[in-house]
This record gives sequence, C-alpha cells and structure tokens, in this order.
Amino acid sequence: MNDRGQLFFIVGNSGSGKDALLEEIRHRWPSSARSIQIPRRYITRAPHDSEAYVSVTPEEFQELKRRNTFWLTWHVYQTDYGIPAIILDWLKQGQHVMVNVSRNIIPQARKEISDLKVIFVTVAFEVTLQRLKSRSRELENDPLFQQRLQRAQKNLHLKEADVSIDNGGSLEIAAQNLIDYLLSFP
Repeated sequence: MNDRGQLFFIVGNSGSGKDALLEEIRHRWPSSARSIQIPRRYITRAPHDSEAYVSVTPEEFQELKRRNTFWLTWHVYQTDYGIPAIILDWLKQGQHVMVNVSRNIIPQARKEISDLKVIFVTVAFEVTLQRLKSRSRELENDPLFQQRLQRAQKNLHLKEADVSIDNGGSLEIAAQNLIDYLLSFP
C-alpha cells in the first residue's frame, strides 16, 4: 500500500450531479477499503438543499483565507469557493481524498500534487438544462443561470480528465462506476 493517499478532483458542469455522486460515495464506500475523505467546500452563498457545503459570508471567507484555512480557492459565478487545507494532512496520513472543484484550478493543484486524478462527470446538455431548472437555485432568466448553461455547452469534455463518468442516467450505475475507479487505487 502506498503510504500517501490519492487525491481525486471531481469536476463537471453545473447540474452534472457531482454532489449526488459524492453523497453516494459517502454512503456506499466499502469499509474494507482504504478510507476516503470527502470534505465540504466553503462557499460564499446562502445554504441550499441542492448542495452540501459550509456557507460563509464574503468577510468570513477572507478571514479564513488569511488564517490559511484553505489549500485552494477560486471565484466563479460571483461566488468564492475554498477547499480546506486539512486535506493535505489526510493525504499524508494515507487517506484518499475526493473533492468537488472547478476545472480552472487543476493546473495550480498539479504544481503541488502532480499525480492527482481528475474525474469528469458528463451528462447530455439536455439533462443539464433540466437539472438546473429543477434545483431552483436561480431563475431561468437570471444571468448566472444563463452563464451556467453557456459554460455547459462549451465544456462537454475535459481533456485533462483521467476518467469520465457518465451520470446522465442511473445514479446507482454512475456511482458504482466511480467506486470501481476509485478502488483501483488501493
């Protein structure tokens, strides 16, 4: 067994079901496998049922950033996101770590952890559209909703991905495919 854990980034367009997959991993991860940590991101957005995260104000986010609480941060859709720095300790302790991130931070992260694995969650654009509508985070005429749609249309594939997981159909099948991939890293 490798002493250091493996870092996995899960990326995909808004509405691709990344958080649903992460919840499935939390519930279905085999107890006989190396442990996997799935940290909650810090986000400067009010809590919402569609996603589990630590909601903080912009001021709280900046204070946490000053105190080096985050390993990586990014800003997209008028919102700040942060990944807790504790994941570096978990990796050193031999635990795997899987975190939902923006594709834009992959190059920065690979400067520090060159062997990180990127999992791209794919869904057809029509599925993305329906999911974004159904989660009701933004109204369809909201500019952020339109930005999410435009970004999804442009980013149906990710060349930096180590593996793609199709989450356009059964969540159970997609989750099992993801678990099988993760378990290939003992």
